[in-house]
Amino acid sequence: MCSLFCLGVLYLLTPGCNFPDSSGQTNATAAPTVSWESTLDNELPLLGHRNWILLVDKAFPLENGRGIETIYTNEDMLTALRFTLQEIKASNHIKPIIYTDQELQYVQPEFAPGIVAYRNALQKLLGNIQPQVMLHDSVFTRIAAASRLFRILVLKTTDTIAYTSVYLQLGCAYWSDAAEKSLRDSMAKAAIRHPELRRKHR
Repeated sequence: MCSLFCLGVLYLLTPGCNFPDSSGQTNATAAPTVSWESTLDNELPLLGHRNWILLVDKAFPLENGRGIETIYTNEDMLTALRFTLQEIKASNHIKPIIYTDQELQYVQPEFAPGIVAYRNALQKLLGNIQPQVMLHDSVFTRIAAASRLFRILVLKTTDTIAYTSVYLQLGCAYWSDAAEKSLRDSMAKAAIRHPELRRKHR
């Protein structure tokens, strides 16, 4: 009898145990959740050249690719984008190449209330940066290919206006396109002077 009583007391006092309330429902204490901002800050040092961060509208599909991680931010698009760009800028190793949907400039206000205000606010946020564009459907092809080798972080927002997603392809902050071209040119010239180098690079 004592053993049963002790086990009952232990069950009730053990943290995390679920038991029915007076309505017959089971109460469960949810574990504290980590904010999306903290998750982004923790992952940024690990992300680098050829990784992607996607800031997407609410209807963007949940993808099942092994390299794709999706987080619901519970923030509007511009707030989430502003924070993400600030954190990337504060890093010393990555820079964003910004893409938007090509369809964004053609969305009509009668079908998407708020689209004009969004386009203006996005342009103001990006300042002198002119984003590159790609068709919305091509996003899935590029992300599927990239996720086979590289991590893709998807930050889902509360926005419910079509084609407002913003895609950030990460590049190396301390190595420019000009530096890369100069490097390749030097290697090509060296291969001409030293044919054995050409054979090694095949």
